[in-house]
Amino acid sequence: MENLLDKITRLEREHDHIDPELIERKRIKLGLRNIDGTGVVVGITTKGQVKAFKRDRHGKNVPIPGKLIYCGIDVEDIVAGVEREGRYGFEETVYLLLTGDLPSEKDLAIFNMEIGKRRTLPDVAKKILSFNSKNDDQMSALHSAVASLHKFDENPRSTDIREITRQCIDLIAKFPTIIAYNYRVADAKNGNPVDFIEPKPELSTAQNFLYMLHGEMPDEDVARAFDLCLILHAEHGGGNNSTFTVRTVSSSLTDTYMAISAGVASLAGHRHGGANESVMEMMDGIKKNVKDWDDEGEIRGYLEGLMDRKYGDKSGKIYGMGHAVYMITDPREPILKEKAKIFAEKTGRLDEFALYDRVGRLAPDVIKTKKGKTVCPNVDFYSGFIYDMMGIPRSLFTPIFAMSRVAGWAAHRTEEIMLGRLIRPSYISTMRKKVYYKPLKSREQS
Repeated sequence: MENLLDKITRLEREHDHIDPELIERKRIKLGLRNIDGTGVVVGITTKGQVKAFKRDRHGKNVPIPGKLIYCGIDVEDIVAGVEREGRYGFEETVYLLLTGDLPSEKDLAIFNMEIGKRRTLPDVAKKILSFNSKNDDQMSALHSAVASLHKFDENPRSTDIREITRQCIDLIAKFPTIIAYNYRVADAKNGNPVDFIEPKPELSTAQNFLYMLHGEMPDEDVARAFDLCLILHAEHGGGNNSTFTVRTVSSSLTDTYMAISAGVASLAGHRHGGANESVMEMMDGIKKNVKDWDDEGEIRGYLEGLMDRKYGDKSGKIYGMGHAVYMITDPREPILKEKAKIFAEKTGRLDEFALYDRVGRLAPDVIKTKKGKTVCPNVDFYSGFIYDMMGIPRSLFTPIFAMSRVAGWAAHRTEEIMLGRLIRPSYISTMRKKVYYKPLKSREQS
């Protein structure tokens, strides 16, 4: 099998290589990207808006400080409002994304109660989690669990919007429970007994997750900061890969569990999720190899070495820098930076925060000098550091992203189904001549 696998792999590399000149000549927009890096417009949505460019008087896109809008409301205003009123805001954000409206006090109370009731998993589902989580890859475990939940739905294949909404709310409620339980199963492999802590219906999503993960009520400041992280990651327009995947799969009228599982699968990919883990690993290398954390010259030299593929994972990347859309600022990053500083003061890790701050200031200039690209620190730069200070394991960073983004996936799913058009882009073939079928005995060994 090994020799055959090597041969198949070699033939794939030869056959599947496409000449870049052909791509340019045919004006094919790989990755659904324009030449300037902006996304090709392929849809329309009421859910989220990412503002990072404006047109100048010559009709060219000019980068501007980034803005993230949820159903017409600036996410910075949502965060500020929630903090000002001293309450949790993720559930309100979910309601907003689903409906396009902010809930009244009464509706929010009912919605919170409904989510609270739906967090509990059936006993059979817990057994499935225990079985499927022998491989401790947390995103794979989440994918399997979400796909299996159709077994407990009396009408899983319905495409009625009311039924789909019920299913989506149920999944949004259950994601934190599944993720916490998957981790506890994986942790039990180290000799610890499996202990599934039942969620408390009166707690917020943020409180419940931390409670189920650690087995004790979380510090209020920690829970509120985690809630803000969930708000900031809940939605990012229809063009991010996982949301577009959910929309694409939903357009075929598949069921909710299949569609949301597809979003999880997309987020599990190295080019989409996992960036904050990579930031943490990169910072581990900086902390280990930069002797003087106050020496900006030494830090800059290490960052240049990262880009020259001398250090780290040899990818040539400085993680946590740059974004597919934002160039000047990612509006989520300053909010997380402020929280990171507050937690660093509380946990005695201000020296690490200062190092993050220096890297965040120096890296864009290093990238600009070496590649000519204008970049900024993104949402992933500080989020992993914050989670780490909360005692959250790195293996859960991407599942937590899914825990939040499932709100956006659900909102986009219902919208896509109501649009009622199967997504079916066109691909150009590279074939230039007819290839004739040969009888088996006349084929040459390749």
